[in-house]
Amino acid sequence: MRFYSFLTFICLALLATSCGNRTEADHTSEDNAMKADDSAMTMTEGSIVDVSLEPMPATQEFQDAVISDWTYTDGKFNYETSGYEFAVPTPDADALMCANSGKGQHAHLIIDNEPYIAKYEPSFEQSIEDGYHHILTFLSRSYHESIKTPAAHRAVMASVKNGAFVKTAPISDPMLFYSRPKGTYTGKKETENVMLDFYPVNAPLGANEYQVKAVVNGKEEFMIDTWQPYYLKNLPMGENTVELTLMKDGEKVDAPLNPVTRTFTLAEAPAE
Repeated sequence: MRFYSFLTFICLALLATSCGNRTEADHTSEDNAMKADDSAMTMTEGSIVDVSLEPMPATQEFQDAVISDWTYTDGKFNYETSGYEFAVPTPDADALMCANSGKGQHAHLIIDNEPYIAKYEPSFEQSIEDGYHHILTFLSRSYHESIKTPAAHRAVMASVKNGAFVKTAPISDPMLFYSRPKGTYTGKKETENVMLDFYPVNAPLGANEYQVKAVVNGKEEFMIDTWQPYYLKNLPMGENTVELTLMKDGEKVDAPLNPVTRTFTLAEAPAE
């Protein structure tokens, strides 16, 4: 009877030890699984990166670029320029790693609140409806950044009739014209750094002067007080929107065509 009791005791002890080992192993597996889940969650959270706005590197200067004459007659624009060449690549284009036009340098023409028209020759036909229009034109680098000097632009209030300027006068109101982003950007080189560029008229930017409020996709908001090109980074693939508002003293400026919103698209390259 004692021998049977002793055997029973040993069996129970072995069973308890075995159960204890299985429990410890189960806990270890559960801990490892939880750590893996935590790691996966961290990676997922880390992959959601906010859109950022960063100043572009210094770009090619065109201090001598001048629009010496600019006319619109018979439905045709004509630019007379110096210190600037149409349809050639800007020398620093490849170093900037952003969208660049293979057609080279060109003029941007913005009529009222419409997206800009890029023209790679100094003379071209362009229809404009009869009436009064806010018109901005400036000389551009091949990667679409405006040349930000007074002599390289014209900003006018124009009376147009039958494909000609009847009368023009320099714009006197503070205004903000949107230039880039525009259209579709394809592949890493174009989508990694998307240039934001705009053109203020009669609105010098500064901490105590005018500012530009940029709202990206209705969420991220940036206040800009320096007139220069910027990179938008971490934009999602697909449609994106940018709204630009001319501001002063924390309030929207009561100015023509203010604010302005544009939609553009980012797409993977076919091989990606």
